[in-house]
Amino acid sequence: MPLRITTWNVNGIRNPFGYQPWRENRSFQAMFDTLETDIVVMQETKIQRKDLRDDMVLVPGWDVFFSLPKYKKGYSGVAIYTRSSKCCPIRAEEGITGVLCPPNSSTQFRDLPADQQIGGYPTPGQLPDAVDEQTLDSEGRCVILEFPAFVLIGVYSPATRDETRTEFREAYIDAMDIRVRNLVSMGKQVFLCGDLNIVRSGLDTAGLVERLRKEAMTMDEFLSTPSRRFLNHLVFGGRVNEERDEGREEPVLWDLCREFHPTRTGMYTCWETKKNARPGNFGSRIDYVLCSSGIKDWFIDSNIQEGLLGSDHCPVYATIGDAVGLDGAKIRIEDVMNPPGMFKDGERQREASPKDLLPTSAKLIPEFDRRQNIRDMFFKKAVPSTKGKPTPVPTNNPVSPSASGTTIGVDNDKLRPDSITSTPQSSSQVTATATINSITPSKRTTASPQKPSATKRPAESSAPPSRPQKKGKATLSRETSTKSTPGFSQSSLKGFFKPKTPTPDTNPANEEDDTSNAKLSPNPGNNSAELPTKQCPRSSEQLSSTPIPENNNAQNTVEESPKPDGFSEERVFDPIEAKESWSKLLGKRVLPKCEHEDDCQILVTKKAGVNCGRSFFMCARPLGPSGDKEQGTAFRCRTFIWSSDWNGRQ
Repeated sequence: MPLRITTWNVNGIRNPFGYQPWRENRSFQAMFDTLETDIVVMQETKIQRKDLRDDMVLVPGWDVFFSLPKYKKGYSGVAIYTRSSKCCPIRAEEGITGVLCPPNSSTQFRDLPADQQIGGYPTPGQLPDAVDEQTLDSEGRCVILEFPAFVLIGVYSPATRDETRTEFREAYIDAMDIRVRNLVSMGKQVFLCGDLNIVRSGLDTAGLVERLRKEAMTMDEFLSTPSRRFLNHLVFGGRVNEERDEGREEPVLWDLCREFHPTRTGMYTCWETKKNARPGNFGSRIDYVLCSSGIKDWFIDSNIQEGLLGSDHCPVYATIGDAVGLDGAKIRIEDVMNPPGMFKDGERQREASPKDLLPTSAKLIPEFDRRQNIRDMFFKKAVPSTKGKPTPVPTNNPVSPSASGTTIGVDNDKLRPDSITSTPQSSSQVTATATINSITPSKRTTASPQKPSATKRPAESSAPPSRPQKKGKATLSRETSTKSTPGFSQSSLKGFFKPKTPTPDTNPANEEDDTSNAKLSPNPGNNSAELPTKQCPRSSEQLSSTPIPENNNAQNTVEESPKPDGFSEERVFDPIEAKESWSKLLGKRVLPKCEHEDDCQILVTKKAGVNCGRSFFMCARPLGPSGDKEQGTAFRCRTFIWSSDWNGRQ
């Protein structure tokens, strides 16, 4: 599939959602799907760090990189969104000069190790001293991404507002020109796009003849302004009057839209909203997609999308073919737009992981790091929970020695610590203990009726009591959650709607006697008297802590808790039934009746005190004369109910 790069000055990152077709599905993912693009470069986002939201950063299937203004609020700003299934950058930077620092670091981008730099930074003496580099990159005007194929520079160039900004504008244009030329001289391919706020030629603006007449300016003077002279020096085919400037002897970039539409008129990308100039297409082309010579042949199309509303600008795109020529061979575009090893011949070899995220990715901002998208709660596979599964715990004496002094070889993983006492046991006891505890709760079955055995509780052991350790809050909370939820934990939102495993009621009479919780199969060879057949269900934790009688030498099995007929763990509640349940819970309150059997009215306490703001129900009949001659004077009855104490619902 081809790869499309789109640049768009959105005039506020949420501004397009007030227009069609974006207002139908107000999400960035739907917007990008409508644009049919794989990389979106937005200018003039007009947001701050505190304005970032989940739907803006955690776009499913997309990564995003922001450059935000450091001081001015609601001003400027650039964002680049990349589709994770199509392309993944290997380096990312903020700013055009390289003087900014990566997140959580005090080292500037241009001072990083060589393998972490994008390169092309202005060297001392290349930039004029009129404006320092920190000031140039303080307004959030540039994001640079590097792919194995090329370096993508998304830029929002300053506009000509008044004379106070002229010096800043010219300094920023010089920095942009130097950075692009330095990268090209390094042998890297460059793709520059964004709102440059420059009209390149007379073909790119409406009403130029009338404008020049009013300002008493010639065409040569119009093209000789610093900004237009810079752009015409930078691109191939640009008209430059007189001799070219020093250091800009050769053009380095191609104007892709003009290359595909060399004589097209009215190809404007910006219109003045105060004059409502868009319907009459009275605008200018100031948004560009430019590329270096090495990748010019990769592009198969470039155009504007003037029919898409949402800003005073329209989107501009350039499309790369699904296969490109590199070193005399045809290579799939995915192979050169992703880190090595992620794609091969256009087929994905491995999925992108959090380790592939770059430090400047917005997903690594603390407010969004490791956050889960709401869609993942419904569509991602639930990870099996290990909660409640027995885990081996090391003990000082995992296996008790036998009477003869020899150690019995039993697998430590099959022995639970709570099943081993400090008193010596025979080999048959240890073997039986290991056999019982090695059976998982879900596979414990019985072949014959079970009978509880009268054994002592572990607390009555003859071992000397040890001093209990002081438990912290974390330990107590873990124990509480474990005891309160002995079954499987809820690993997904879907599990909330699943019916839980029914647990039979326990016999209150046997709650204090743990001996009723042990159900061991009788030994066929044992002729001892039969014990009572009364049984009590118990959890796997209770079973594992039950001592084994000495005369039980055969392998024992445990009966599984019964389940009702037709029970299925995959069964989900009927949605109609669930809706009725929620309606009962969230339905309209039923007003209580007063002594007159009339509906009470709800009032709010306004008097200062502990009850200020609380609502209550009171008889709805008025105080004072009722207006009924026969009844005379009516008064409220004594019915008074706090609304928080009334739980009646419709």
